[in-house]
Amino acid sequence: MSRRLADDAVGVAAALDMLRAGGIVAVPTDTVYGLSVALDTPGGIEKLYAAKGRPVDKAIIVLVDGLDQLAGLVFVPPAAQVLGGVGWPGGLTLILPLRPTAQVPPALTAGTATLGVRVPDHPTPRTLARVLGPLPTTSANLSGEPDALDAAAVESAIGDACELILDGGPTRGGRPSTIVDCSSGSPSIVRVGAVPVHILATALDEAGIRHSIEEPTPSA
Repeated sequence: MSRRLADDAVGVAAALDMLRAGGIVAVPTDTVYGLSVALDTPGGIEKLYAAKGRPVDKAIIVLVDGLDQLAGLVFVPPAAQVLGGVGWPGGLTLILPLRPTAQVPPALTAGTATLGVRVPDHPTPRTLARVLGPLPTTSANLSGEPDALDAAAVESAIGDACELILDGGPTRGGRPSTIVDCSSGSPSIVRVGAVPVHILATALDEAGIRHSIEEPTPSA
């Protein structure tokens, strides 16, 4: 089974070593446990897909400590800066356009020219990203199965496919992140989630930025 360490200074140091060595590490986040791998690991993204049986046409996001970590990877339009200001750290994922010179594995973006980015409201993944750079991360459960809300659930779901689990106790779960597509001229909602849509729309309105963010129409 996977090695399991407490989510403390010793555990984080071990996680950094494992990620540098190309391993997969399960980490607690502000919502659920995630599986992470260093961005420059050869075949690392493919290992994430295999570990959870994720369809390869579904892109994987990166967790970062701040937008400054993305300078060489994506364009950050004014709308993304505004939205990040009200939604980060927290449950907001922004889809941003890749720079033509960006060096990222094609598997990370599922062949698209965009990258999903989130700043989690949890110190551990942000520390790992601050040291290693943008951290490809996907939820630590088998695809289509319930989210892993504690270390035991990660062990049960993923088993030996993950080299190390940082045990930070139960996560709070809750709604998945709100996803906003900022890759075109007018930001739009891809998924309604943890960050209320009206907060995002109001922030863009106050900044004078055109957008297509609206509350979804209730089903009949």
